[in-house]
Amino acid sequence: MGGVGELSIVDGWVPLGVLVLGLFGFGWLIIYPRVRYLLIVVPAAVVVTVLATVVAQYLVEKVWRPFPEPISTSVYAWGGVALLGSILLVARFVVGRGVIQKVTTVIAGVLAITLGLAHINMSYDAYPTVDALLGDVGAEEVSLAEVGEADATVVPIGRWHNPAEMSDEGRILTATIPGTRSGFEARPAEIYLPPAVFTSPTPRLPVVVLMAGQPGAPDDWFLGGQLGTTMNAFARSHDGLSPIVVVADATGTELGNPLCMDSKLGNAARYLTVDVAAWVRQNLSAADTDRRHWAAAGLSYGGTCALQLATNHPGLYPTFLDISGQLEPTLGDRQRTIDVAFGGDAAAFRAVNPMDLMATRRYPDSAGAFVVGSEDVEYRAGLRTTYRAARRAGMDAHYSEVPGGHTFAVWSAGFRQQLPWLAERLGIPR
Repeated sequence: MGGVGELSIVDGWVPLGVLVLGLFGFGWLIIYPRVRYLLIVVPAAVVVTVLATVVAQYLVEKVWRPFPEPISTSVYAWGGVALLGSILLVARFVVGRGVIQKVTTVIAGVLAITLGLAHINMSYDAYPTVDALLGDVGAEEVSLAEVGEADATVVPIGRWHNPAEMSDEGRILTATIPGTRSGFEARPAEIYLPPAVFTSPTPRLPVVVLMAGQPGAPDDWFLGGQLGTTMNAFARSHDGLSPIVVVADATGTELGNPLCMDSKLGNAARYLTVDVAAWVRQNLSAADTDRRHWAAAGLSYGGTCALQLATNHPGLYPTFLDISGQLEPTLGDRQRTIDVAFGGDAAAFRAVNPMDLMATRRYPDSAGAFVVGSEDVEYRAGLRTTYRAARRAGMDAHYSEVPGGHTFAVWSAGFRQQLPWLAERLGIPR
């Protein structure tokens, strides 16, 4: 979209405007010239909201436990703000008289609800711009048939020269990668193809298999992670060259947590090591088949997954990027993880757990980057620990921090920071 589409909705004047308009919205929803409304309806709405928010937090964190780490209390609080706006919208709409009052109430309610939702978004930077909020992935999309039509003679990068008419932007391919060997049911992958893919001859390019977090989906990397923008900028500064980035589904569903392992929860590891690689070889002629030129990378759950692939399958993924990953794959605690995923077999868990593997094996041919937000209190200590373990295991590993917490702002910045190292390691000339 450009212009308005590039406008940030997580910093600058937009959040302030949302705050002011949201407060005006709540003012209209609360202030009504009827004593019963002010003294009974509004307090009752507040009490219901507080109780619902507390119960929701208890059920999610103590009973359901869909996420390995707790959700910030502030997220529940802002969710409560949105809920309160919804309740007051209905109440004020019912008691209001006349079309003008009811229309104004709807507008005020939308502003109040938006205030809560906007702050939840700001907690994660999931939709940093207007474009991201509208689902713009930051690059033109292409079909698999069009990629096939673009196939040409593939040559080593050293023998390729960029043509003058080449586009300065890559394209995004959405494709279903079936779990033929693994049986893993994955959602469609989102694949970034740099401009050089659409030239003749085509250079042979390295591959980065990138994973999202949990909860999450492959397009998170293009919306919150701004991957299309990052890759296009890199390609423009490297004569149209960049790695092919396959954002594969490593969870199966939005809330799924198969631990990036082969276990009772599914064969996620086999999917990422066998099925994804086979599909890339069969469908992307520009992709390098030499696995020394492949890397695994990801954010949060995906970062943990990248380290798992690198330690369990160093010959397939000798390079990795772990952004804000966990100390170990988990369903909340180690015992629960072992019980649910391995039927109580602790030895089976240790046999695939990166920290246990790095304590007993050497990885002289592996290299990895560990990146975390400087304010990420939940994950920073664990990532430092895994980094030190990687160094002790003989890996060529490095560690860095970027400003921020456990958010897409950190993850997009971390990937952008490490992309030059990653690309050079995989064979892209400087």
